[in-house]
Amino acid sequence: MDYAAFGKKLETITAIHITPFDEETRQIDWEGLEANIEFLMANGTEVIVPCGNTGEFYALTLEEAKAVMKRVIDTVNKRAIVMAGIGYAADTAVELGRYAQEAGADCVMIHQPVHPYITTPGAVSYYRKVIESLDIPSVLYFKDAHLSDDILLELAPLDKCVGVKYAINDLPRFTRTVRQVSAKHHVTWICGTAEKWAPYFYNAGAKGFTSGLINVHPDLSKGMLKALQTHDWETVWKLWEDALPFENLRAKYHAGNNVAVVKEAMEQRGLRAGITREPVDPLNEADKKEVTAILHQWGLLPLVKEIKR
Repeated sequence: MDYAAFGKKLETITAIHITPFDEETRQIDWEGLEANIEFLMANGTEVIVPCGNTGEFYALTLEEAKAVMKRVIDTVNKRAIVMAGIGYAADTAVELGRYAQEAGADCVMIHQPVHPYITTPGAVSYYRKVIESLDIPSVLYFKDAHLSDDILLELAPLDKCVGVKYAINDLPRFTRTVRQVSAKHHVTWICGTAEKWAPYFYNAGAKGFTSGLINVHPDLSKGMLKALQTHDWETVWKLWEDALPFENLRAKYHAGNNVAVVKEAMEQRGLRAGITREPVDPLNEADKKEVTAILHQWGLLPLVKEIKR
């Protein structure tokens, strides 16, 4: 594989799809999942992540995670890059990664370990084991500010490490790390904190960004990417202002609202999203009303709409 060419394809929006759960059974609504993927495909999405955090990866059993990967891969059917999220214990991440590559995923995103005890050398060993156990490329998800960016410096030379989803909102730190990694290592830097932070990370070297908002308002997300790529800063900041209330609402309660806001907005738009699973509760009434106001502001709802309960 030409890893450098593959990495360049990640300089776009990485869409984290939702996983809809039925309101009564709390099981995966497979038709709803396919509808979500087809909505993203119809709106020109180039990279889709099954088993991302907005997809409630950690609320899935391992068998469910595999089934979600397979359904997304089959539904996308080579129309976009599928970047399968994998994680948990190192051997479990390898198991999920091997399943993903056999099912037809193009690459994997290795979630940062959620273990209560972790060291920088230990994280390097974790990531390296997973990367070297797979044939398809890997993207590292890096979000714990307590860990050293030396992890990335050590792993960047690996051919199959094609990208980093960087989700620590420390711009000087990120800039320093990007400048320390040689361009010859073909690492694509991805802003892991979505539209709110994408303009800042873009100027520091992240030419792509992740998005949950794209499940609700793809025109806004795609418009921001295009404006960044063409250096149309007037449009960038206008779209940033449009996205900010939504992203701030998702960030409430230490980001506890992250998934619930996306699902509520989708349901209010008439898209299938279903409920969240524990430990995430539905939005409270005040937050639901704020979602409605944002959708009105975007022109995605009629002036009067009865919210389905």
